[in-house]
Amino acid sequence: MARKKKDEVKELKEKLALSPRPVWDQLSEKEKKAVERLAEDYRRFLSLAKTERECVEAMVALLRKQGFTSEPSARCYTVFRDKMLAVMVAGQKPPYYGLRLIATHIDSPRLDLKLHPLYEDLDLAFFKTHYYGGIKKYHWVARPLALHGVVVKPDRSRVRVVVGEDPGDPVLTVCDLLPHLSRKIQGDKKLAEAIPGEKLNVLVGGLPLVGGPEDKERIKLSILKILHEKYGLTEEDFVSAELEVVPAGPAVEVGLDRAFIGGYGQDDRICAFAALAAVLEVTDPPYSTLVVFMDKEEIGSDGNTGAKSRFLEKLIYEFLKLYGVTPQGDTVLETFLRTRAVSGDVTAGMDPHYMEVHEKLNDARMGYGVVLTKYTGHGGKYMANDAHAEYMAWLRRIFAEAKVVYQAASMGKVDEGGGGTVAKYLAAYGMDIVDLGPPLLSMHSPFEVAHKGDLYMTYRAYKAFLSAGD
Repeated sequence: MARKKKDEVKELKEKLALSPRPVWDQLSEKEKKAVERLAEDYRRFLSLAKTERECVEAMVALLRKQGFTSEPSARCYTVFRDKMLAVMVAGQKPPYYGLRLIATHIDSPRLDLKLHPLYEDLDLAFFKTHYYGGIKKYHWVARPLALHGVVVKPDRSRVRVVVGEDPGDPVLTVCDLLPHLSRKIQGDKKLAEAIPGEKLNVLVGGLPLVGGPEDKERIKLSILKILHEKYGLTEEDFVSAELEVVPAGPAVEVGLDRAFIGGYGQDDRICAFAALAAVLEVTDPPYSTLVVFMDKEEIGSDGNTGAKSRFLEKLIYEFLKLYGVTPQGDTVLETFLRTRAVSGDVTAGMDPHYMEVHEKLNDARMGYGVVLTKYTGHGGKYMANDAHAEYMAWLRRIFAEAKVVYQAASMGKVDEGGGGTVAKYLAAYGMDIVDLGPPLLSMHSPFEVAHKGDLYMTYRAYKAFLSAGD
């Protein structure tokens, strides 16, 4: 009798209860090899693409290799201001019946050079910076840094700058204060106040130009001479430059078992890479597909390359014209209303050392698959997107059919914070949209950590979504 009851309990548990399992436990040996191949491709991409422009450049190269064209066609792409990219694949149904849309972002927290960055003090030369996005300022001190970006001259010529990545390259750094002298100026302050933004100045030189001691700013002039000889730059050229200071060095495998990928910019380039990998493999889908790689998410999606711009509307117009439809206001609106979308963005993975901010039952676990986040926002769901139950059920069905390992989770305890993505801006068009992406450890730091199994399931989830019918 006791054994029978025990069997009944086991049967009910298997039938009714949710029992999450790690991705790795649910993969075949063939699939595990696919995980490693995808992770290696991603690691190389992450090492190469450290700015928005570099992301677009690397992605376009992959698209062209797979036969995509910049001309209107069944498989095409559009680049906007070198910082946004849209990829379109024509489906069996015209766009008027709705799209399958993935929106990700390719900007990441960093340090931007100010308009007049170069100065000399105490025989040391520095670049002044302005931090971009929500990153803890103390992360930037006492670590090797690289300089990436572009300088545009009045004659429209462009100069690409990358320093600190190649073997033998010098690196840059933001100097920290030694502990012997930092007790009052740093140690007695709150963490957020210990490193002021105005002290995030990058050390760039210390050798004076040949001259007499009466000559001023010889080290600054020495740096200007180096920049002119290598790149043809003058000091005024900083005014029309986009130069970003980022962590130096490639992305790497993490852990003795190599379970993780560690590197800069995984928020949100892991979703961007997974979405690109998915759309490259989509052919003749039931619905037309659109994958958009956006800028400016880390600073509120403002500007003409962010989610608040009207670039998405232009894409819909172009897609409709590709099918011979003359876009009208109601046609475009109906297309948006019938569209199903996901905001491809990361979330926080639970760290066992900081469980005081996590809600164990409802936060994401590393290695347990892509995360489906029904709602975002903070403090009572303010500034949130909140997906409808019907849409969540549809996603559950297509994930089950495609054997996608997913977890439903939010981010942190109710009163601890939270966050938002581009989803709320796209939801304003009337489409169904939900957040979908992997969890990260050390999120919004110079060295974020992702699980290879979660990367793989993010790619699988995006591919299933883009290929889904009704």
